[in-house]
Amino acid sequence: MSKRGILIAVEGIDGAGKTTQVNMLYRALKRAGVPVVKSKEPTTGQWGSILRKSALTGRLSPAEELETFIKDRTEHVEKLIAPHLAAGEVVILDRYFYSTIAYQGARGADVPTVSDEMHRLFPTPDAVYLLDVEPLVGIHRIANDRGEEPNHFEDRDSLGQARAIFNQMRDESICRINGVLSIVSVHEQIMGLFVDGPLRQKRCAKEYGCDDPFHCSFRYAGTCEWWNIRAKLSTKEPALSI
Repeated sequence: MSKRGILIAVEGIDGAGKTTQVNMLYRALKRAGVPVVKSKEPTTGQWGSILRKSALTGRLSPAEELETFIKDRTEHVEKLIAPHLAAGEVVILDRYFYSTIAYQGARGADVPTVSDEMHRLFPTPDAVYLLDVEPLVGIHRIANDRGEEPNHFEDRDSLGQARAIFNQMRDESICRINGVLSIVSVHEQIMGLFVDGPLRQKRCAKEYGCDDPFHCSFRYAGTCEWWNIRAKLSTKEPALSI
C-alpha cells in the first residue's frame, strides 16, 4: 500500500447504512479538495455481476461463492484500488473482505481460515467503519427505505449470524459505530475518526507523526496538509444532503 494512499472500508450487514455513509464521506472529501474515489463490492465487473445475479436467483455453493468473491476482489484491487492508492488518493469501499469473512462464516465456513486468506491476499484497510444494527433493523430499512424485497443474502438468520461474526472481529483497524443513530450522527463519528486517524497519520507534515498540532511550526506556516484539510472539513454537510 502506498505510504500516502488511504484505504477505507465501510462494513456491516445489509441495511446498516453503508452506502449512505460512503456517499457522505466521499462528498465531504471532494468538497475539501481531497483526491478520493469510491467503489463497492461485489463490483459490476464480470465476477461481481455473477455474485449480484446470484443474490436474486439463488446463491452459489459456498466454495464457488468464495472463489468468485476472491476473483472479483483480485480484479478490483488490480484495476482500481491499488492504482489509486499508489497515486496517493483516498479509496472508500462500500464493503470489502470483512463482509466475505462474515457472510461465508454464516454459511458454515471456518472463520479463522477465511480471515487468514483474506488478509494474505488483499491490502488491509487503514480504517474499517463497522456499522452495527440488528437484523430486523436492516430488513426494515431494506423494505421501507429502499422499497426492495430482501434478497438471498438478506434473510434474518443469515444476517444475525453475519452480525455476530462482524462483532467478533478484533482487527486493530476496525471502529464500531452504532448504526441505529441518525444518519448525521453516524457521519460525524466517521468524519472524526477519519480526520484524527488515517488522515492525520498519512497527511501530517511531521515524518515521526503529529505530537502537538497546536504548537506546530508547520501549522503556523500553513504547510501541514492534514491541518489544512481538517479545517476545510470542519464545515458540516447539510443534514438533508444524503
